[in-house]
Amino acid sequence: MDYSFGLVEIAMPEGRLEARSSGSIQSFQFIKWFPILVLCLALAAMLPLSKASAQDAPPAAAPVTTQSTTPASSPVAPAPVVESDVKLLQPMGPGQATPANTITLQDALGRARKLDPTLLGAISDSRSAHEDRIQARNAMLPTITATTQYLGTQGNGGKVSDGRFVTNDGVHVYRAWGVYHQDLSPALLMGTGYNRAKAAEAIGSAKAEIARRGLTVTVTKNYYALVVAQRKFATAQAGFDQSKHFMEMTRSLEHQGQAPHSDALKAEIQYRIQKQAFDEAKFAMEDTRLGLAVMLFPDFNENFTVVDDLDSAPALPAFSEVQEMAEKQNPDIRVAVETARQSDLDVKAARTAFLPTLTVDTDYGIEANCFALNCSRASFPEAGVLPNLGYFLTAALTVPVWDWGTLRSKLHQAEYKQQSAKAALSMAKRLGLSELYATYDEAIIARAALDESRATAELAAESLRLSNLRYQGGAAPASDVVDGATTMVTARNAYADALARYRTMLANLQTFTGSF
Repeated sequence: MDYSFGLVEIAMPEGRLEARSSGSIQSFQFIKWFPILVLCLALAAMLPLSKASAQDAPPAAAPVTTQSTTPASSPVAPAPVVESDVKLLQPMGPGQATPANTITLQDALGRARKLDPTLLGAISDSRSAHEDRIQARNAMLPTITATTQYLGTQGNGGKVSDGRFVTNDGVHVYRAWGVYHQDLSPALLMGTGYNRAKAAEAIGSAKAEIARRGLTVTVTKNYYALVVAQRKFATAQAGFDQSKHFMEMTRSLEHQGQAPHSDALKAEIQYRIQKQAFDEAKFAMEDTRLGLAVMLFPDFNENFTVVDDLDSAPALPAFSEVQEMAEKQNPDIRVAVETARQSDLDVKAARTAFLPTLTVDTDYGIEANCFALNCSRASFPEAGVLPNLGYFLTAALTVPVWDWGTLRSKLHQAEYKQQSAKAALSMAKRLGLSELYATYDEAIIARAALDESRATAELAAESLRLSNLRYQGGAAPASDVVDGATTMVTARNAYADALARYRTMLANLQTFTGSF
């Protein structure tokens, strides 16, 4: 349901002229013209004297300007009506010449998610954590590599077959191996590294969701700030037009002698106040538009309009539903849970570091004096041609014996982090529940304030209408109309602020629950 609280135009019927007229109008007219008659007689008597003085006096060196004072009882000439001439700067760009884009809240959210550096950074970290999990999974599997080498050794004049380096089997040695490598550590067998990488990936995803929901709150706040600024600008423009009309009417009545000068002064004061409020509202609207344009457009395009859907806000769900969704979809709690899980895995990895590690390498290929599958060996030429293709296996068992307490120190570090993570998890659960209650209560207050401000705006509109009727009937001073118009503008602005606050509180509540 739409609510419109218009500003009522003030009209002055002819009946008010009769209501303000008295039975002694002739006496009033005599009193009005008496000072003018006296002034004319005085001027007529002084005119001959001024002419004679002008003839006898020498010419003046420079003209002297005299300033006459107006008696307090004489009517004051009305000041000219000045329109608002404040011109704000407009950004220049290729998008300013195109038709304006109409943007809804969902459009704004989609645009902002493509440009916000905080969200993009969180998404990048989440994707990087996903790649870390893949790498941790692959580290549990065996690896196969291939290598080809040539070893050239300086000969020894043919006296020995293996040259001057005794570790080589000849002057020319060729290697072509395929290497199968596998580490069999306790941490690998228990999957500690892989599980820790999974926890890190979950943390990255939760932080990206936190950034996304935080951006939703920011965009929602800025989007409806522009909608409210547009409403306030429309209200200020209507108040400015009415104050101008009321000022012109009171001045006209003052010249006709049907209204005191104080009414014209009140009307002019109200006009100047509304003019300043109109300029401020225009600036506030352009300022919020600029702020929203920075978030939505990569080329800083201000040529867009937003859809005003403040009056169609969704209803506030029951707290039981909100609490159930928060228990399942609160990313802050998920970050704390996965961080605690990481600390447990770190402690487990630090403890398994005290256990021995088995490493297995299997090589298959050739290592011969010629690059072939069959050839004679330089060290045993009498053996003839022999096969070169074969394998050899290396198994190494590494047992930690003494490291000056380094492994134990790392275990202590992991245990300290585990205690801190558990305390952070407990605090996150309590704080999350507290903030959920506080946010929901504030949403209730915002919803109630919305109803109250709507009723207040309706009452202000009715009060202004009655003040106009009383002023038209001569039963109320001009200050009642001025106060009524001011109250009307204030009530309409408060209603727009209440609508925006309720929308913002719904967005804040969805940071705990996700969309509902």
